[in-house]
Amino acid sequence: MKSFITPIGFAAMLLAGTAQAQTRERQQEALDGYLPYAGAPVESFQFWNLTQWELVGPEKVVVWPRLQEAYLLTVDAPCSELEWAKAIAVTSSVHRVTVRFDSVKAGRDTCRINEIRPIDIKRQRAERKAADKAA
Repeated sequence: MKSFITPIGFAAMLLAGTAQAQTRERQQEALDGYLPYAGAPVESFQFWNLTQWELVGPEKVVVWPRLQEAYLLTVDAPCSELEWAKAIAVTSSVHRVTVRFDSVKAGRDTCRINEIRPIDIKRQRAERKAADKAA
């Protein structure tokens, strides 16, 4: 199997917006906001394009292949350009991103994915909405 970035995925990556360089403290706060909703590690997920992404640590990024679907990816260290990337790409094979086979590309770095955890975005948004109402 050959790993590749689809033309549509590349275009979506460019349109997906950029993560701003941020402090490690801000990254940790963002990660802490996702961890309660992160499920057990999975081997792969379906991937057609990158809708959005957020850096949540030096080797951690949350990617949205669809608006209501997100995954916390952990990549091999070092992935030094990830923290400064204005855009990223995610490799896939036959529209699947697979642990230990696919990578996150940031600048000149190609960082192998070593863990994928699905995030329950619907539950996260519902609980945040309820908390905002209560406040």
